Amino acid sequence: MTGTSLDSFKSRKTLNVGGKTYTYFSLPDAEKNGLAGISRLPHSMKVVLENLLRFEDGRTVTREDILAVAKWLETRTSDHEISYRPARVLMQDFTGVPAVVDLAAMRDATAKLGADPQKINPLVPVDLVIDHSVMVDLFGTPTAFSENVELEYERNGERYEFLRWGQKAFDNFRVVPPGTGICHQVNLEYLAQTVWTKTENGETIAYPDTLVGTDSHTTMVNGLAVLGWGVGGIEAEAAMLGQPITMLIPEVVGFRMTGRINEGITATDLVLTVTEMLRKKGVVGKFVEFYGPGLDYLSLEDQATIANMAPEYGATCGFFPVDADTLAYLTTSGRDADRIALVEAYSRAQGMFRETSSPDPVFTDTLELDLTTVVPSLSGPKRPQDRVALTDAAPKFAEALKEIAGGRKDRTKLPTSKDESRFVDEGATGVHDIPEEARVPVKGADHGLADGDVVIAAITSCTNTSNPNVLVAAGLVARKARALGLNRKPWVKTSLAPGSQVVTDYLTASGLQEDLDALGFNLVGYGCTTCIGNSGPLPQAISEAITEHDLVAASVLSGNRNFEGRVNPDVRANYLASPPLVVAYAIAGSLDVNLTTDPIGTSTDGKPVYLKDIWPSNAEVAEIVRKVITPQMFTGRYSDVFKGDQMWQNIAVEGGETYGWNSSSTYVQNPPYFEGLKMEPDAVTDIKDARVLGLFLDSITTDHISPAGSFKAGTPAGKYLVERQVAPRDFNSYGARRGNHEVMMRGTFANIRIKNQMVPGVEGGFTKGPNGDVMPIYDAAMSYMKSETPLVIFAGKEYGTGSSRDWAAKGTRLLGVRAVIAQSFERIHRSNLIGMGVLPLQFADGESWQSHKIEGAESVSIEGLEGLTPRSEVIVKVVRPDGRIDEIRTLCRIDTINELDYYRHGGILHYVLRNLVAA
Repeated sequence: MTGTSLDSFKSRKTLNVGGKTYTYFSLPDAEKNGLAGISRLPHSMKVVLENLLRFEDGRTVTREDILAVAKWLETRTSDHEISYRPARVLMQDFTGVPAVVDLAAMRDATAKLGADPQKINPLVPVDLVIDHSVMVDLFGTPTAFSENVELEYERNGERYEFLRWGQKAFDNFRVVPPGTGICHQVNLEYLAQTVWTKTENGETIAYPDTLVGTDSHTTMVNGLAVLGWGVGGIEAEAAMLGQPITMLIPEVVGFRMTGRINEGITATDLVLTVTEMLRKKGVVGKFVEFYGPGLDYLSLEDQATIANMAPEYGATCGFFPVDADTLAYLTTSGRDADRIALVEAYSRAQGMFRETSSPDPVFTDTLELDLTTVVPSLSGPKRPQDRVALTDAAPKFAEALKEIAGGRKDRTKLPTSKDESRFVDEGATGVHDIPEEARVPVKGADHGLADGDVVIAAITSCTNTSNPNVLVAAGLVARKARALGLNRKPWVKTSLAPGSQVVTDYLTASGLQEDLDALGFNLVGYGCTTCIGNSGPLPQAISEAITEHDLVAASVLSGNRNFEGRVNPDVRANYLASPPLVVAYAIAGSLDVNLTTDPIGTSTDGKPVYLKDIWPSNAEVAEIVRKVITPQMFTGRYSDVFKGDQMWQNIAVEGGETYGWNSSSTYVQNPPYFEGLKMEPDAVTDIKDARVLGLFLDSITTDHISPAGSFKAGTPAGKYLVERQVAPRDFNSYGARRGNHEVMMRGTFANIRIKNQMVPGVEGGFTKGPNGDVMPIYDAAMSYMKSETPLVIFAGKEYGTGSSRDWAAKGTRLLGVRAVIAQSFERIHRSNLIGMGVLPLQFADGESWQSHKIEGAESVSIEGLEGLTPRSEVIVKVVRPDGRIDEIRTLCRIDTINELDYYRHGGILHYVLRNLVAA
């Protein structure tokens, strides 16, 4: 398509690099030919503008669209809709499996319409990295990794066979097998190129590397100057099937950094500070771009750490421009020399290369951080943006404990850090001498357990395991602690789940892996584990003590998510922290210990040991990183990355254009989305006499909505599997079963911590059914479905915040929900709702379901949908049980014409399928 660009701004030209000629679309030339001032655009907006220049066709991208970007310089905001086409798509297996299931279902539907199934095929490169399926069942032993991998294959054989079929059946589709790494780190270390190339019509075209991913932390690669962000699986499928992503020209908030972080401060401390600041600023749906002299002192891995958590601070992306450090990282990670030369030449030619002396771009708004003010930090106990300075962690936990414990009656004393007896240590590996009334016994153990005890300490997740500085720091903490005779507390489940095999190489080469092993931080797997709820079960005696005595147990993890119910069902206080702090808390064993003032243990010679005694200097960390990390580590690990181990290669695959669905499979089933599909969609009809399925407060996350983590036999999903002779020990997780809609719709709104205000005081996925009885949300939805009664949901602010979980929308639609009426929506979830044919409506400012006194027993009608237009006013009629009728004026959050087309077709996949078949 780039070869047919109208090029109305005469920007097409050639670039010679190392004896090779590349065609590209020059921003400086476009500036000379009608786009005055665009050299002042933020770097991220230059990437968007180049995309429009390259794809200008007079239909999906017009001259007016391009001019609107230049006009942005005057207004710094825009309500102009553009069509954006990323170069590629990235998936992880949890969200990737249902995406491939949908593609397989689309092939079936295409065949039933009498068309060629091969019309359903990715049109842009797609990489799927299997990284979300490994669970921390075994830990603290040298064989933990191999045993966890064996269990992973045993549990996920059906899914992996399906993905192997997909790799064979679809063009432009590659699979990185299990046991390789986290998709974002594999992307950063290998897949991303910063400048992409494609041969078309006999010429090689160079353009910025861009992507969308089915994981919200796709933004991590923004640290490598690659523009990308998370989308739902639904939107990603459309993108890889050739559909542009429609978006409003974004606002871009500039985040200026000055100074340099102080001795002992980590990138994790920095990113938690940045997340807190940007959440307070309010950047939902906006680009964030980092600039200023402080960038000179951040490593590229530090930048990637900050970019990773864009979903946590609410932004679409957290972009860093190309600079000298980008080139250095591409070199260190073993990228091809010709590619590195192209990245530098292209970026300089386009005015996209950041120098210390570069003038500041124009931004919509700005904020500033002096890096010298960053202090050691954690974040918790429930949200990533709730930063707590390490100095305040213990007293802040004591405050949080009172709220979390609530009305607990079995014990009245809540231990606090002021209890000096807590810090009397009975030896290097002993337990704190907590008063008897504040400790509970653990069956078969010589220690008790108390509120705030850290039962999970996990070095995990893409946020930090891509950053060798914090991983080496963690290893050095372990080394220094080991030398003094310290160890983890016996109630702590420890784990190390690196983001790539390269991490193992440099930890082994430095000898630090041996030190981590000695403290129980043995390798448990390469993948996203604790951060997504794959923490595995706690030891039974620990779990029983927590449950029987209603303890508020804690986790400390180097992840990016700590929402309620996410990490482990037994753990109610979850804190994000740097890898070295994770090790320190494993040694301390409790959040009630103030690591800045209290000893965390006793050395072999009987002396108290403080955190400062085992904390490494920046110079120590830098020396090891510089000494052990080599390009050969990267090239060696990624030389045959798609091959996989022997277990992967031994998976038998049945070929075919369409998939041979197994009706008895509990992992992969043909979804019902395309049943009865016709070439022309039915007209949109009003929603009449709908009932309320849920009333929710602010910050309902996609973790609350979408099935995630483990589940028990008594849940609707558990009952479904038990009926099919699946033993509870083999349930696996919701994420692993995302390819089976029957499991997933039963788990929608089933989070153990969700609170439906229709049943006040009840925690978990419950509501009132047609007769007013309290029952699981799934059961109520099925009762309404039998009578063909539509459903609606009311919610507060930031509805759908969190990961880009497409099942949060898919499950909502399969339960029969036709509309969600909220005070505000998170960007990705709003888009996904429309992609599944669910109408998002927004209350007027200052209004809410509470202000309209909605209690859940009302019936709701939404009229005038046949004439719906983007962002139009929609009247919601609420009929009270006594017959009174109120009208609520809401804003239709279908924001663009393309989104309206998707809604009218019943969803984006229906729209795409009909267009592809008609082509």
